[in-house]
Amino acid sequence: MQKITPFLWFLDQAEEAVAFYASIFADAKVLHVSRYGEAGAEVSGKPKGSIMSIGFKLAGQQFVALNGGPQFTFSPAISFAVSCATQEEVDRFWEKLSAGGEKQVCGWLKDKFGVSWQVVPTILDEMLLDPDPIKTERVMRAMLQMAKIDIEGLKKAYA
Repeated sequence: MQKITPFLWFLDQAEEAVAFYASIFADAKVLHVSRYGEAGAEVSGKPKGSIMSIGFKLAGQQFVALNGGPQFTFSPAISFAVSCATQEEVDRFWEKLSAGGEKQVCGWLKDKFGVSWQVVPTILDEMLLDPDPIKTERVMRAMLQMAKIDIEGLKKAYA
């Protein structure tokens, strides 16, 4: 069992969100569905028998989507980073995750549920960890001008 599991608090779109994420990540899997019983329904205001939570897995990481109500919303203070080996992978995750959401800068986006994601090529970390501060500064300046990360643009800045 995984030691830490992120819980995503949705108004009432847990099922829709899990289906959305499962359509993007090839290895997605629903692990369990729980429903509101009488006590939970009374406290939450959700109908008895409606979906309370869905446990699911994306890229080997377990999550739980909770239909919790309007008390809380998502913030960019917590985000999920998707590591991508190629530009094609960056492009695919960027377009699919941002569909109906909001494209931002430096590889960040909000999906249509308000969850923040970072779509990041693995080569970016390698470049930013280079011991040459001149190279890392050029890469950082280039990245700060990008919305979706462009690997070739990073490589040019790095060189």
